[in-house]
Amino acid sequence: MLAIFNKGLVAPPQELNSPASGKVPVKPKVPEETLKDFQSCHSTNAFSISIGDAALLSYIPPSPPHSTYERVFCGLDEIYCIFMGRLNNLCSLIRQYGLSKGTNEAMFVIEAYRTLRDRGPYPADQVLKDMDGSFGFVLFDTKAGTVFSALSGDEGVKMYWGVGGDGWLVISDSLEVIKASCAKSFAPFPTGCMFHSEGGLKSFEHPMNKMKAMPRIDSEGVMCGANFKVDACSRIHTMPRVGSEANWAVWGGGSGSHA
Repeated sequence: MLAIFNKGLVAPPQELNSPASGKVPVKPKVPEETLKDFQSCHSTNAFSISIGDAALLSYIPPSPPHSTYERVFCGLDEIYCIFMGRLNNLCSLIRQYGLSKGTNEAMFVIEAYRTLRDRGPYPADQVLKDMDGSFGFVLFDTKAGTVFSALSGDEGVKMYWGVGGDGWLVISDSLEVIKASCAKSFAPFPTGCMFHSEGGLKSFEHPMNKMKAMPRIDSEGVMCGANFKVDACSRIHTMPRVGSEANWAVWGGGSGSHA
């Protein structure tokens, strides 16, 4: 899986930028180079979509029995989602949201996102906590220009993010792709967390705690993009939001880590 977003659309967290990226021999790649490299490794079955100058998405269908988890791509009403992993309670979530029986994980994420965006009946962290399983996903709402991504806390799915050439945000489940694209400006996507282009990074497992960046140095002694951890000593002092006040527009308010 590969998702690349224009820096004018979504600003990567500043702490992902390594001061060494401009000094090491391998420089960050521009989006077209990254996509070309990704497709060359999976030339037989890679599917890609370019959304104007805003985003590039590429997806590889699973190839049993070699795949360790499911990968699903879905587009609905100009919202695109790449989902990796598996939801153990998908059937009950389908009933809860009143969806059709044929709904897959990526379709469910889109429908849950639309519910949050339009009506906001639950806090976003509660929706993600209700998803039982190992998962990681990236969603792009082309009409709203919104990026939403999350990773489960059980480490069953790996996901990485970084800053590529031209300052674009790069997200992938391939560490090799991220390293080649972002040089030293990358890190593992934090488990149990969600990222929203307007609200920043937040833990959905511990939504009342702030996030903090932890310096990360690789085996060569070079400063890389920071890891993000829940700050157990820092609480968010806000009143619980309900109804329409829980939607994406008010995600921020000091609740996450912002670029």
